[in-house]
Amino acid sequence: MRVVIAHLLWPFLVAICIAGYWYGWQSGHAVLAFNATYFGLAATLLVLERVMPYEREWARSDGQLFNDIAHTLLNKGLGQVIAASIAIAGLDHAGPQTASGFWPGDWPLWAQVLLALVAAEFGLYWAHRTAHEFRAIWHWHAIHHSVTRLWIVNTGRFHFLDSLWKTAFAMVIAGVLGAPKDVILWVLAITTYIGFLTHCNVDMRCGPLNWVFSTPELHRWHHNRDPIEGNVNYGENFILWDVVFGTRHLPADRKPPVNIGCKDPVPDTFLGQLAYPFKAWARRDFFNSRKAA
Repeated sequence: MRVVIAHLLWPFLVAICIAGYWYGWQSGHAVLAFNATYFGLAATLLVLERVMPYEREWARSDGQLFNDIAHTLLNKGLGQVIAASIAIAGLDHAGPQTASGFWPGDWPLWAQVLLALVAAEFGLYWAHRTAHEFRAIWHWHAIHHSVTRLWIVNTGRFHFLDSLWKTAFAMVIAGVLGAPKDVILWVLAITTYIGFLTHCNVDMRCGPLNWVFSTPELHRWHHNRDPIEGNVNYGENFILWDVVFGTRHLPADRKPPVNIGCKDPVPDTFLGQLAYPFKAWARRDFFNSRKAA
């Protein structure tokens, strides 16, 4: 029975969240629906991490709970809001509810959202990949990779500069193409749901979905301490661009290591982590790739 549940969990939870958001959207309560699905998914995954964990070792405290929550609140409250507000303000100037530029505004909403997810994913992919391959950018991304266990509470553990970097890439692409604000909000909601699922410590087996979506099975390899196997699976929602550019990695003959993290001397304190990239830049540690770290 557990094996069956493990295969059904990922698509079931994604479908429930999208259906809940759609219902709220149709009834004029999109914000309420998003909050309900967001916190409902978080609560569900917290329970599942106890009931059917993927890795029991990750259930132990790493002493980073405060930092995980503080980074999440800061990057959600500052980084993403600023980037999204700038992008949406630009869209408002041109017409908030209507498509512009090259955007196929006559398509059904679901088709527009799917197109926007694929387009935004291109920006998210390269924002993420550059954060691994250029050390000047890696310094802020190292905050996320310094975790020694995966669970939903550190899903949003990003330096606020990291959040700005990734969100700006995606929003610029969507804005240039002329995607309307409604479509952008749908992309943000779906990205949030999948992000929770990708990072959770729940036994989920995604099978063929691993060739389409960014799943927990793929993302665990991405947190490998060894950059040779960790500089892979950059996708946020889809794994499409990893397939195209040859960075998809999911060995069939072994599991990803439990001992995850990074080799950088990331401080243990929240303020130290905020200051970490700035101190690294002051040392002029700019141009080496993560592979040289």
